[in-house]
Amino acid sequence: MSDLSRDPAFFALLDGSHARLLGRPLAPEGCGADWLYAEAPFAVLAHEGSADPRFIYANRTAQACFGYDWAAFTALPSRLSAEAPERAARQELLDRVARDGFATGYRGVRIAASGRRFLIEDGTVWQLVDADGTVRGQAATFSRWRDA
Repeated sequence: MSDLSRDPAFFALLDGSHARLLGRPLAPEGCGADWLYAEAPFAVLAHEGSADPRFIYANRTAQACFGYDWAAFTALPSRLSAEAPERAARQELLDRVARDGFATGYRGVRIAASGRRFLIEDGTVWQLVDADGTVRGQAATFSRWRDA
């Protein structure tokens, strides 16, 4: 898979899906792929749509939060971002997103590469749906987190 970190087409998928499903863009007007990856003050992650999805995108804020660099993050199955006891709740959330297109107000404990646990608060998860209506995966954003 190619590096999607600053890919304009992938940014269009992230931002366009968010706008269509939630009624507002992910990034402020005039901000594109470079801004979302390197400067956004909120975390953005995405995984592809397989049965055991792996991350395909994590902006720098998400990388700092989870303690993985780009290469490590994009090799990680997304289920491993939560400890085993939290995985059932995570899966319920993903199932709800698959059914409804998005979920807001998400709160859950995640685990960083170091083993540090942190609580995500007021997160949003949405389907990555291209212009043809094909689901390409799911994405999440959050701007509030704290050590758990």
